[in-house]
Amino acid sequence: MDTLIYLLIGAAAGLLAGLFGIGGGVIIVTVLIFSFAAQGFAPEVITHLAIGTSLATIVVTSLSSVYSHNKSGAVNWQLFIWLTLGIAVGAVAGGLFAQALPGEWLQLAFGLFLIAVGVQMAIPVATGVYRPPGVSLSVLAGGVIGYISALFGIGGGSLTVPFLAGRGLPMRQAVATSAACGLPVALFGALTFGFGAAALPNLPAGSWGYVYLPALLGIVIASAPAARLGARLAHRLNPRLLRQLFALSSVLFGARFVAVNGALLWPS
Repeated sequence: MDTLIYLLIGAAAGLLAGLFGIGGGVIIVTVLIFSFAAQGFAPEVITHLAIGTSLATIVVTSLSSVYSHNKSGAVNWQLFIWLTLGIAVGAVAGGLFAQALPGEWLQLAFGLFLIAVGVQMAIPVATGVYRPPGVSLSVLAGGVIGYISALFGIGGGSLTVPFLAGRGLPMRQAVATSAACGLPVALFGALTFGFGAAALPNLPAGSWGYVYLPALLGIVIASAPAARLGARLAHRLNPRLLRQLFALSSVLFGARFVAVNGALLWPS
């Protein structure tokens, strides 16, 4: 039954990621939190386990995405190199900070982040003449993207694409370069969550640190084919409506995390 649950999570994450054109990390973390709670995992490790597992799945699933975008020649590899320098430091720092936070605070912050993502998805990204960000700004931006992404278990597409598009990089290249950056974000973040919690006693069997291997396997198996299906469906549906639906669901889930954990932290 657990294996079926993780296959369904992977399929849902892949399908929605293909439909909405974003990484599945936001979806995976959200659903895993509910799934781990239903399975009776220790409350203090549920959120961290969901984030670490999400990052590990992105390491695997992003490989095919990077290959496809590189094959089309859309990745700006010079930008990727400078962004990755910052991403490596930021992802490790974000992962370590996340592990130091209690689960309730982390879920509250994740809820606020979901609301912000939903609002961002509802607002079109403005583009213009391309203005290369330069080495210093690229490294700094990479550090911020890596930190926030590892903190919340995402690949960083909701942060990287607006940054690159805002600098005037054509949207196709912005999406492709963002997809490539998702690999180092997830890799450094997953390693931090794996090694940083390897000796904790209250983790469920089958865990490597804050990475739950059964969930990792099920999600990876199901997400890739579902993402291809979602991408095909996206071409047949109204993209504006899709973005609005995702924005609404993101805000609603975020509000739920904020309300529940806000009540726990500040009871009336």
